[in-house]
Amino acid sequence: HRKTIADNNPIQPTTKATSSPVHPTCAVITFLSSRSSRNNNIKMKLSLALGALFATSAAAFAPNAAPRAVSVSSSSSALKAFSSTIFDVRDVEFAETKEQIVKGGRDLFPLLPKAFEGIKEIGVIGWGSQAPAQAQNLRDSLVEAGCDIKVRIGLREGSSSFEEAREVGFSEDADTLGEMYDIIGKSDLVMLLISDAAQAALYKEVFAAMKPGATLGLSHGFLLGYLDSIGESFPEDMDVIAVCPKGMGPSVRRLYEQGKEVNGAGINASFAVHQDKSGKATELALGWGVALGSPFMFETSLSSEYRSDIYGERGILLGAVHGIVESLYRRYQRQGMSPEQAFKESSESITGNIVKIISTKGIKAVYDGLEGDDKEVFKQAYSASYLPSKEILQEIYDEVSSGNEIRTVIMHGKRINKFPVGKIDGTDTWIVGEKVRSERDESEITLNPFTAGVYVATMMAQIDVLLEAGHPYSEVVNESVIEAVDSLCPYMHYRGVAFMVDNCSFTAKTGSRKWAPRFDYILDQLAYTAVDNGKPVNEDLISAFEDHRVHAAVEECCKLRPTVDISVDSASSTKEIVIE
Repeated sequence: HRKTIADNNPIQPTTKATSSPVHPTCAVITFLSSRSSRNNNIKMKLSLALGALFATSAAAFAPNAAPRAVSVSSSSSALKAFSSTIFDVRDVEFAETKEQIVKGGRDLFPLLPKAFEGIKEIGVIGWGSQAPAQAQNLRDSLVEAGCDIKVRIGLREGSSSFEEAREVGFSEDADTLGEMYDIIGKSDLVMLLISDAAQAALYKEVFAAMKPGATLGLSHGFLLGYLDSIGESFPEDMDVIAVCPKGMGPSVRRLYEQGKEVNGAGINASFAVHQDKSGKATELALGWGVALGSPFMFETSLSSEYRSDIYGERGILLGAVHGIVESLYRRYQRQGMSPEQAFKESSESITGNIVKIISTKGIKAVYDGLEGDDKEVFKQAYSASYLPSKEILQEIYDEVSSGNEIRTVIMHGKRINKFPVGKIDGTDTWIVGEKVRSERDESEITLNPFTAGVYVATMMAQIDVLLEAGHPYSEVVNESVIEAVDSLCPYMHYRGVAFMVDNCSFTAKTGSRKWAPRFDYILDQLAYTAVDNGKPVNEDLISAFEDHRVHAAVEECCKLRPTVDISVDSASSTKEIVIE
């Protein structure tokens, strides 16, 4: 979701002018009021907030206590069972673990007026990755449901995004577009969809601008992680909920548009009720998810969401797949392949074949579809890659859980003007990839068994780290499998892995660039050398993979997947923002 294309810029101080050219990825976000007196006050507050934010010591990011694990039992939900008097809550068996979900669909739109009872005005704050998609989906669904609810967009004064919002039907004349703090003050539901760094810098001003009784809505738990790290919390007198689509903002809109004729299609979403002052927070969160077009919604907590999400994007969703492709591309050339063939056997095999099998049939189907020598090659690659990948993945999870990774994002934001983030698509791997894509014949994309073994081993290692930390299967499968194969990889296949890394959110970009080289190096140094030196296959690892309970959970999720495969090159009212 946050890792999607757009909203790439962290919040930056603006108290000092500069005549230096501004790099596109360093555009300043200042979210200031249009009124001059208020403008000056907010500038001063913003400067002070940023100074405190960026000066926070490493000790401040140490957790006050060990992160609360979400226990998983074989007979009950990983979280306290939720209930709804509006939507049908279903028990689902995920690997012999009972969890509760709400299945979405356009046939549920008539229930939205009741779910949004008491909500007259919704303010969608920001226009980055999730905001354009969520605002349009909500507006369209509420209109179809006959709800008299106004959906407004709130942006910083002078933002270039005003014009983009106007292009999709929001306007000042219709009172659906305005300055962010004015919109926040009018809204019964404030959907705070600005960047993570901006949330960390401006949360006090946002809370102060909200009217009594309003609900704060989030699509990521980053702000909770930041508040926990500095010993602060949300105001106690408000509902705090989250609906977190497990995919890119553009995919949330594209699938909504493409599924209109088949009772809906979209991106699965987790939801969390962090504070329920009104007693209506669960119904509102579920209604929000239904209105977005989510095929199904599952419960999580804000703390569990940010740990699994920030971890996942540094793993198989972005960082790990980047490192895998780079390492295999070099390996295959060392074995005598041309650059073009090496790219086909690494990147193309993953994005054009392997993930498509996982999407519809599950992870184990990749393995089951291999025979003879190909299956032995898969086993060699899997056996050699699982533990090295898991070593890095466990380190990532520990860094996220401790607050260190949040601190990394904040400190990176402090350096961004001095050290602008460059693009990675100028290296040989991605230049060759562009040529391969231009000449691509989808029918000729092969499934390389060695590539499959490395990719699946890393995915399984990511799954095991989350399960061992106590995350429920619904969250584990969505963060480690579904988001990869149904949302991100289709875009990687269309534009390239490097394109995704270059154009993802600031938080995701920071993590991907930090951890991708670690996967690259450890696979090259430990996994591939083990295979080349003839190290025997670890049959215990293979047996554990074959018998893993997650396969049943993935297969169950496959049954709940959208009825429409996303088309990334079709016409859409949402735009993929490209960093030049």
